[in-house]
Amino acid sequence: MRNQHLALALVMGNNIGSHHGAWRMPHTDVGSFTDLDAAVRQARTAERGGFQFVFMPDRLFMQADLAAAPPVFGMDPIVTLSALAQATERIGLVGTMSTTFTEPYVLARHLKALDLYSHGRAGWNAVPSYEPDAFANFGRPLPAREEKYERLHEVVHIVQALWGSWGQGAGRPDKSGAFADPAQVRPVDLQGRHVAARGPLPVPPSEQGQPVIVMPASSGYGLQAAGMYADVVIGMPMTIEEGRAQRDVVRRATEAAGRDPDEVTFLAFTGFSLGDSQREALDRHRALDDRADPEQAMARLGALLGLRHGFAHPDEALSPAELASARPRLAYARSQQAFDLARAGWSPRDIVAHGVLEPYPFVTGTGEQAADHLQAWFRAGAADGFMVGVDDFHDGIDDVVDRIVPILRARGLFPEDHVGTTLRDHLGLPPRYGLDPRVTGNGA
Repeated sequence: MRNQHLALALVMGNNIGSHHGAWRMPHTDVGSFTDLDAAVRQARTAERGGFQFVFMPDRLFMQADLAAAPPVFGMDPIVTLSALAQATERIGLVGTMSTTFTEPYVLARHLKALDLYSHGRAGWNAVPSYEPDAFANFGRPLPAREEKYERLHEVVHIVQALWGSWGQGAGRPDKSGAFADPAQVRPVDLQGRHVAARGPLPVPPSEQGQPVIVMPASSGYGLQAAGMYADVVIGMPMTIEEGRAQRDVVRRATEAAGRDPDEVTFLAFTGFSLGDSQREALDRHRALDDRADPEQAMARLGALLGLRHGFAHPDEALSPAELASARPRLAYARSQQAFDLARAGWSPRDIVAHGVLEPYPFVTGTGEQAADHLQAWFRAGAADGFMVGVDDFHDGIDDVVDRIVPILRARGLFPEDHVGTTLRDHLGLPPRYGLDPRVTGNGA
């Protein structure tokens, strides 16, 4: 591994939790969705635990069934992160902004200003939009995939050029001389097929120079883009083998772009429901399940196990006849996990509470069990760190900080405090300012 320590990032969002039942819990303040103070509390808790950054995902349309749950994502990443910049001191601040609908000059200015105001803690999750609902909100037709990525390349190229347009040699304001050396603050004059910008940007460099670029693990055009530009790549593998494979593919793409693959941090999604015992953790998750849609959960579990007629006794272990009738998709990690739990004698409700319906690997158990999971993946080279999803923000972030982080530190897997002051410091990333000549020299 490049680093002896793994990295942790808190996945934020609607201020309530990743579980659809969290908003109905007795302790939940249903006004949290519109409460900036709630986001501040969450970020400060993650900062207390030494997390390298908080992450604000986003979609440019309302992704929600409002009859059943609040919107999945928060109202606006940049507005929220700007508030968090004032309310925190060390933790990194990463937000999603689409390359499809935002002009590069606006992107560059917003993100670099956030980086400057936060003293070098900003990061940009650079993604193209692909959802028809998002394009409908901008009155535009859905373009071909290659066109979206063609625009992404142009946007990222221009954004980085604009970030470097206020040269690092421009100096600091001198009352007896110049505010900045005009010769070091220059236009970029870039014109592509989709976007263009003259520049320069009226924002000097931050303590880390410019924001960290984050991209999702992908294939084809997306993989090529991540190899060329990303400092951090986020994947969603379900097994250690898948994690190793995704990380290796990203490293090869980075090397193909002329960059050092050790400069890229690969993070995998994971999630937790924690308790003093596994039984307590399962009961916690079951309480959330009961406030979501338990009938749908049973139907989804039945599909994983290949059982068409549901479960006669969801609080009891599957009968020998039910086990004999099960036809799981054993090549599918969630299906295999569900079948293994069923054979071990867990009830259908407990199997669901183990997190088999979550979109990423999930641990329902003690802090020790969660730490074992993270250690196994990290030591196996399946991830350099983890994007942490939390079931219920009311107490779930504190649980991760107080139950998992001390164990990781005792095992030498997580630093005792933030490394340095900037996001690049925290992640062990090299300096970067403006365009990367290794990539631009390859015709980017």
